[in-house]
Amino acid sequence: MADKKLVEAITSMDEDFAQWYTDVVKKAELIDYTSVKGCMVIKPAGYAIWELIQKQLDERFKETGVQNVYLPMFIPESLLQKEKDHVEGFAPEVAWVTHGGLNPLQERLCVRPTSETLFCDFYKNDIHSYRDLPKVYNQWCSVVRWEKETRPFLRSREFLWQEGHTAHATAKEAEERTIQMLNVYADFCEQVLAMPVIKGRKTDKEKFAGAEATYTIEALMHDGKALQSGTSHNFGDGFAKAFGIQFTDKDNTLKYVHQTSWGMTTRLIGAIIMVHGDNSGLVLPPKVAPVQVCVIPIQQHKEGVLEKAAELKERLAKKGCRVKVDDSDKSPGWKFSEQEMRGIPIRVEIGPKDIAANKCVLARRDNGEKIEVSLDDLEETVMNLLDVIQNDMFERAKKHRDSHTYVAKNMEELENILNEKPGFVKAMWCGDQACEDLIKEKYSATSRCMPFEQEQLSDTCVCCGKPAKKMVYWGRAY
Repeated sequence: MADKKLVEAITSMDEDFAQWYTDVVKKAELIDYTSVKGCMVIKPAGYAIWELIQKQLDERFKETGVQNVYLPMFIPESLLQKEKDHVEGFAPEVAWVTHGGLNPLQERLCVRPTSETLFCDFYKNDIHSYRDLPKVYNQWCSVVRWEKETRPFLRSREFLWQEGHTAHATAKEAEERTIQMLNVYADFCEQVLAMPVIKGRKTDKEKFAGAEATYTIEALMHDGKALQSGTSHNFGDGFAKAFGIQFTDKDNTLKYVHQTSWGMTTRLIGAIIMVHGDNSGLVLPPKVAPVQVCVIPIQQHKEGVLEKAAELKERLAKKGCRVKVDDSDKSPGWKFSEQEMRGIPIRVEIGPKDIAANKCVLARRDNGEKIEVSLDDLEETVMNLLDVIQNDMFERAKKHRDSHTYVAKNMEELENILNEKPGFVKAMWCGDQACEDLIKEKYSATSRCMPFEQEQLSDTCVCCGKPAKKMVYWGRAY
């Protein structure tokens, strides 16, 4: 009875996807709620995923010449006001500090919602000559945005992220860096998180406040909603002019720098849950699974079973595998449910009969498949299987996305698809914001991106019938 209860505690995703998601983050012990509304405790199981994301993303950044720095979390109000579009974009979400101890501050400080203005203030004093460029900095930190509706990982008032901020001598270099970082993000999502993404440019309506161009990677969740999973912004020289960031170029003239910024957040953990999870709980891609293999001893009270389980753990650990033994006094069935709930990619079952036959059973979390393996081949089989699972999870997610991507040629088709078939809708657009606004107003769907890989689906705009300029991915989003 007890074994059944653990899984019953999760609402089925088909019944109520939002409740299923909340059940998973709670039952898999990724988060806990706090007495600060909209803020969460990221528990060890959740934080360990973030550490693996951070480590692997940081390595990729450094390969492209990025250096890490740390800037203050407070921004003086006068600084935030310097770039008009930027402050307007963030004003509704800013948290303000008005007192230091018992004394009112002469100038309010905002808790950083993002750090463009601080980096600009820093760069204007740090950059003098073309020899000082490029500056390719990144910081790992938290930011605060006073969101009305919050949901663990997807939208919280304080979240963890990295924000890259770069300064370049030319517009060309800035654009190249913007695209380069977007590609780093896309490769990371696909190779590490097993999550296929669409790369493209945001429309002017959806771009970052103060940016010339925003590029995005968009992923499709299991329920057919889109999730913006990483963005990269080209600021041109707009911020540089607002903040006076100039350098003396080789020709001895003063020029403004060209800047970029780019970020990824703990929202990625929400994406992993919603792309790969199932009704038994989390399903983690091996590359970000804090525990990749769980050894579960069967009839562990019998002689030699726990010792054998510990030996298998040691053997796998030596190969670089993240492995643990569940030697708690719970029943095997309970342990199986728990391992499934936590999304551990491979379960190793070992009992007296297995030991006598010099074999064990491997169970895959992603598809439930079980295989018997000779103990002599354990390490090789497990390490290969982790690669297979990683690859299969990506292919499965890609197949799901492709089968939930539709084409609409007119408003009637668009309406039918958005109401009947959750997913991405590809449709042509004239480039006029009025059409974009109308689609959002009528169907609560937004333009997700203008993909780099353009297709000519028809000659006319899905909305107004005028000549089309771009193919756009539309969808409802988190």
